[in-house]
Amino acid sequence: MSYTAPVKDMMYAMERLAGLQTVAALPGMADFDRDTTQAVLDESAKFCQDVVAPLNWKGDQQPSHWEDGKVTTTPGFKEAFAQFAQGGWQGVIHPAEFGGQGMPKLIATACSEMLQASSLSFALCPMLTDGAIEALLTAGSDELKATFLEKLVSGEWTGTMNLTEPQAGSDLAAVRSRAEPQSDGTYKVFGTKIYITYGEHDMAENIVHLVLARVPGAPEGVKGISLFVCPKYLVNADGSLGARNDAYCVSIEHKLGIKASPTAVLQFGDHGGAVSYLVGEENRGLEYMFIMMNAARFAVGVQGIGIADRAYQKAVSYARDRVQSRDLAGSVAPVTIIHHPDVKRMLLNMRAHVEGARALAYVAAAASDMAHHAPDEAQRKQQQAIYDYLVPVVKGFSTEMSIQVASLGVQVHGGMGFIEETGAAQHYRDARILTIYEGTTAIQANDIVGRKTVRDGGAVAKSLCAQVAMTEEDLALHTELDCAAMLKSLRKGREAMERTIDHIVAHTKTNPQAVYAGAVNYLQLVGVVLCGWQMARAMMASLDLLEEDPAFHAAKVVTARFYADAVLPTASGLAQSVISGGETIAHAPVAMF
Repeated sequence: MSYTAPVKDMMYAMERLAGLQTVAALPGMADFDRDTTQAVLDESAKFCQDVVAPLNWKGDQQPSHWEDGKVTTTPGFKEAFAQFAQGGWQGVIHPAEFGGQGMPKLIATACSEMLQASSLSFALCPMLTDGAIEALLTAGSDELKATFLEKLVSGEWTGTMNLTEPQAGSDLAAVRSRAEPQSDGTYKVFGTKIYITYGEHDMAENIVHLVLARVPGAPEGVKGISLFVCPKYLVNADGSLGARNDAYCVSIEHKLGIKASPTAVLQFGDHGGAVSYLVGEENRGLEYMFIMMNAARFAVGVQGIGIADRAYQKAVSYARDRVQSRDLAGSVAPVTIIHHPDVKRMLLNMRAHVEGARALAYVAAAASDMAHHAPDEAQRKQQQAIYDYLVPVVKGFSTEMSIQVASLGVQVHGGMGFIEETGAAQHYRDARILTIYEGTTAIQANDIVGRKTVRDGGAVAKSLCAQVAMTEEDLALHTELDCAAMLKSLRKGREAMERTIDHIVAHTKTNPQAVYAGAVNYLQLVGVVLCGWQMARAMMASLDLLEEDPAFHAAKVVTARFYADAVLPTASGLAQSVISGGETIAHAPVAMF
């Protein structure tokens, strides 16, 4: 059940692939050099391994429970969250002005991955709080910031996102919750919200709900939605907690996984109206909420990487210990199953996907740091565009990957993997939600097609392909056979991605049904190629560093070679499925199902 944070591989990805040194050279980032980063990751690892990870199994066996409107979390969660807050971990990425540490997103992403791997259920609470903080930082008034941000950044209070309603699902245009303006400038919110992560719990003294609702006379659809802050307890002028607000948890869901995370149904306004405060301007709520959603989508992608790595670690541990059958070389005695070719295939598959997705997420995080802190405006815009393009890939590809990897983890365990007590099944069940919340894979795919590829004529996507092509040039300068194999596979993958981009740009307006039918496969294709790009860069870096740490760097080369041989070749098939397969899906008659 144990977890070991892969600090060494994280530092490698940050230094060799994501450009930690470049990030540390940005204005305001000088304090976060390599030594500081190493120290932060080491401390994060201690907390996650020693405090949070041991609670993961308990959370599955003794999940949060609801009684008379109150939620009691898993034994140990409240105490662990207090340590999390006291350690300053909630404020890692947030501004020092509000009590945070102002670290780069690159460092925060590694810390987040550790926390997610330790316990998805536990990590969801601070993850949603991060989103609430980002929304208030961007769109909140000075008064709202002064009232709520310091307590949220410190971890004394937590935050939620309230989007979904019973009749609306992912269609936010169908939101019906209403907000009635009051004479004192506040609003009273009425309505029901479902699937509210940590909408009620006992780990913090106040919960700050960010709620979508409509004001009287608002336009129909998404253009008529406003965003409100609705705290569980009202806040007095001196910052102390006041009266209980009219926002109550009426039940929590019983789920397949992440059972320790309370998923609440919240009822607003049954006793006269939930006092709320407008964020920004009326009818611009969806715009502001997307700030939370984008932060959350990237974070969910990191969840996928974390849970996949934990499933991989568990599978490796089991494979090293489980003795079964003689090996194919004809050993006299049975061997541990890690010697069997198919088990090695599965473990390499798991490892390669985790390392590729981790590297791509860290590269995306560094792009976000550049977008916020680079001194040159043109560079900031360019890096923001790259980050925006990569967010749905990190979210969609990494979460789909996590299910595949967790499933392989069960397979490595064989029949024991299907037994709950081994713990492999929990990772599989926990991972299954990741492709659904904060926007399903199809929603991420529609985003990368419509907003991120078609809107700019494929410019950003092609700029990434150009960077991949530059890596191909570097590979060609290496004489090693591994680099030759990687060059061949990466070039074919990049060419497949370019063909697909051209097809999408050319046909989305004339044949949208067919193009969007292939959207998920396009997202998968981009993920395969761009993770392969990072694996190629890792291969070259480790070949150059082989003598410094032979075991570590040799493993990096073998893992990258496996990616070149077994994963990158799927890019051509994914491209073909987008270019040709969408037409079949689009014209399949509904009556046949």
